[in-house]
Amino acid sequence: MTYDVIIIGAGPSGLTAGIYARSKMMKTLILDAAEVGGQLTALYPEKGIHNYPGFERIQARKLSDKLHAQAESLECEIRSHEKVMDINDGNEELVVVTTKGEYHTKSVIIAVGMGTFKPKRMGVKGEEEFEGRGLTYILPVKEELVGKKVVMFGGGNSAIDMALVSVTVTDTTIVHRRGEFRADESNVIALEESKIKRIMNAALVSVNGEDCVRSVTIEQNGKTFDLKADLAVINIGISSDLEDIKRWGVGLTESGLIKVDFEMRTTRPGIFACGDVVDYPGKYKQIITGCGEAGTAAVAAYKFVKKPYWA
Repeated sequence: MTYDVIIIGAGPSGLTAGIYARSKMMKTLILDAAEVGGQLTALYPEKGIHNYPGFERIQARKLSDKLHAQAESLECEIRSHEKVMDINDGNEELVVVTTKGEYHTKSVIIAVGMGTFKPKRMGVKGEEEFEGRGLTYILPVKEELVGKKVVMFGGGNSAIDMALVSVTVTDTTIVHRRGEFRADESNVIALEESKIKRIMNAALVSVNGEDCVRSVTIEQNGKTFDLKADLAVINIGISSDLEDIKRWGVGLTESGLIKVDFEMRTTRPGIFACGDVVDYPGKYKQIITGCGEAGTAAVAAYKFVKKPYWA
């Protein structure tokens, strides 16, 4: 079997590319090295998303589920936990080699986001020891937060979004190492209007406890103090690994991301890219941006494969 397009990555961009490819009746396979949903489900499933058109506010996991369901309803073939290793040239086709086999296709769309990723660590005393025992990088479901003192570390949109979820059911404090947040103004206003306690210009020194987390030690203005905590949530960003794309023969920018033109074409014929993995002047990394690029990439792949008279 030869697919019209194989999409690498099943996050919002990859799923959107699949939706648009199927609207053109292209035989479509979507592959992901982990779970369907990308960062939405892996890193902040409880996060509330307020800037995706059509939803005043939607939980990250629910947005992912909706995209997944729509792609499946259009008969995208989706396979998770299947890592793509290479993209080889075949006889007027491309051969996608994975950890489980190989697939033949007429085109490829790379939508791997930031590649293999994991939450950044602070490297403080007790962090490794208490992970899973009161220290986490992903906010648990709200039902598990009730009655706990939650301390959130971070200053970006994700950290504030998680704190805003947490404070609806329990006592919540956010600690940020700077004097102002780097999050969107609307998020900062929501934080200021909430009951979330704020500790600014402060750093985490250690996570303390015995069988589980009991407190955290904070340094602020040269002084240290302990803060009671049942749950410490660290959200200071992610570290990513994009080594795989170096093997795929597409042009990269100085930052190691994929260089594309206005139709999301890479330097390799038949291979397109979209989402956080691509870079160009003025690039703004948002879910909606990646989804827009995905639509463009899917239509470009269609024109490459089907060669319609109007293209």
